[in-house]
Amino acid sequence: MAVVAVLLFAGFCALGTWQVQRRAWKLDLIARVDQRVHAPAVPAPGPQRWPAVSADGDEYRHVTLSGRYEYGKQTLTQASTELGSGYWVITPLLRDDGTTVLVNRGFVPSDRRDRIAHPPSDATTVSGLLRISEPGGGFLRRNDPANDRWYSRDVQAIAAARGLADTAPYFVDAAATPGAPPDAWPRGGMTVIAFHNSHLVYAITWYTLALMVVGAAFYTIREERRQRTPKTGPAR
Repeated sequence: MAVVAVLLFAGFCALGTWQVQRRAWKLDLIARVDQRVHAPAVPAPGPQRWPAVSADGDEYRHVTLSGRYEYGKQTLTQASTELGSGYWVITPLLRDDGTTVLVNRGFVPSDRRDRIAHPPSDATTVSGLLRISEPGGGFLRRNDPANDRWYSRDVQAIAAARGLADTAPYFVDAAATPGAPPDAWPRGGMTVIAFHNSHLVYAITWYTLALMVVGAAFYTIREERRQRTPKTGPAR
């Protein structure tokens, strides 16, 4: 029992310490993302930087890019937002260097998908947030390229299905269009930036369990000693 108690105590303490470290990492991530979002926009990474693009180093970075939209290769991926269920409108943007970046132009409700605006395909400049590809699909749903059913913004799969070459490994969530009427679709600027951070609660839970093990061990030892102590009767 003593060995089990020591192992449990050490294990709970290790888990608590791990959660403390995870909390520090999460707070640092939140601070870095907040800094990226509110920093001046920088050019979106070009092909030379694509291999180094990562979630930790680049996601939610404020970027700009220019090119021409290819509306004929547009993709709708299912979305659930504060405006209800619908689709993200993913449109390839062909850049002057011949590379392509998928741009999430924004959200459109399910009953408005036939009213998606297609501005003139002249050169345009897009400002938004860099996002990392979402491979596979959504919760309990796999992307089905053959039937054009998309549940996540899987850059590689969408590029392959649309025959896009030299496509960036990320996509860009376009910012809201200033002065756009409320009935204009798609609606940009709907990126939700939220990080679940319950590591402090988890750490307290693990450390509490460790203290409970100590308390239980102390109680057990005290009871065993009390039972082993010989009882003396009254003197005769």
